[in-house]
Amino acid sequence: MQTKSNTDQIRERFDQDVERFSDLETGQTATVDAALVLNLIAHAAALTTPHAESVLDLGCGAGNFTLKLLERMPHLSCTLVDLSLPMLERARSRIGERAAVVQGDLRTVELGEERHDIILAAAVLHHLRSTDEWNAVCGKLFRALRPGGSLWIFDLVAHEIDSVQTLLWERYGEYLTAFKGPEYRDQVFHYVEEEDSPIPITTQCELLRMAGFAEIDILHKNTCFAALGAKKLA
Repeated sequence: MQTKSNTDQIRERFDQDVERFSDLETGQTATVDAALVLNLIAHAAALTTPHAESVLDLGCGAGNFTLKLLERMPHLSCTLVDLSLPMLERARSRIGERAAVVQGDLRTVELGEERHDIILAAAVLHHLRSTDEWNAVCGKLFRALRPGGSLWIFDLVAHEIDSVQTLLWERYGEYLTAFKGPEYRDQVFHYVEEEDSPIPITTQCELLRMAGFAEIDILHKNTCFAALGAKKLA
């Protein structure tokens, strides 16, 4: 089994990739339906948590998901967490002084207890390496939310049935090839193999329920990308 990239290696790649994550109209284009999901999560979060005063964006990148949410909830205070300092600097420059930035790994960063109303986690949880890490992080996210708060995830997912995994991975390769050609497809597949450890969306839902979330919905799924939301009861 190939050894996955460590935290420093992942951070170094993202330090060099700020521009690709800085387009609010398209989102991160290596993901399927990125622009659609940006709008969908912002709308769902605003409707589900209309009382929200704060948002925590984990793995914020250049800040696209927070920016899209602020279009609907402009009063929110923002906390941005990312491994990459250049990403955080770009996000801070786009969002402004209301944003507090924290450089670090979501597994070790202190998120507090009942501190946030909305948590965003886009294309970040697939870096978790084990069930133990997933359990720990899901519990941490649940505790960080205030009662009535909501969590919104968009990520690369795996599939439980081998034939389905093969089919949808092939379709993802076709998407990447149509977008920028076979070299781009191979580049994306290479860093996914090196960096990412996706799990099925069904497993994510089970882990979120175990952490305490009682209301969970799948917002969208296309090939090997999915968006879901979970609410902490008031």
